[in-house]
Amino acid sequence: MIESPIGYKIHVIGNSCSGKSTLGAHLATLLDVPCVDLDALNWEPDWAGLNHADPPELERRIAAATAGDGWIVAGSYASFMQKVCWQRLDTVVWLDLPLRVLLWRFLDRSWRRWWSKELLWGTNYESFWGHLMVWRKEESLLWWIVTQYRPKRQRMLNYYTDPQWKHIRFLRLCSVAEVEKFTKAIEQLYIAGDSQKAGQKSTQ
Repeated sequence: MIESPIGYKIHVIGNSCSGKSTLGAHLATLLDVPCVDLDALNWEPDWAGLNHADPPELERRIAAATAGDGWIVAGSYASFMQKVCWQRLDTVVWLDLPLRVLLWRFLDRSWRRWWSKELLWGTNYESFWGHLMVWRKEESLLWWIVTQYRPKRQRMLNYYTDPQWKHIRFLRLCSVAEVEKFTKAIEQLYIAGDSQKAGQKSTQ
């Protein structure tokens, strides 16, 4: 492992379509640690979520996936993560992108997944038109993004000042540009680490 200023136990959190899985997978590759996708742990066939159907099983899966010395967890599920592993967490990377960005990404991603019949987490398919039916409330991803935007932001801000999480480094990224700048900084660290290792080998 290279020396990491953000540690090796990291939770990438944010609203739907903020890019949690993409950033989490990239960080995991750079830091050479496993990437844990919470949606993959949670969703069963026919969109049955363990977070509602069997919370203890979801907690067990999260605990098993984060049992090692280093991991990047991508996804929200904040109450589950806090119960299982925030006490061991080094850093929270909060993707707090503008609502307009999330809505554009929602339309683009959901349409693409529906059109291509992409299989999600090995069990389910996207329902683009269903996500637009805001009158169905929780069944609509559009409804979820819009109605949860402010409450999720306030909860995250509350975590900053909660004494039980004072050991955690919180990194708030508020734009696509900030996410790219952060990613580039970690990439440069990784490249520098590889160069240092190569130099050490050449002198042996």
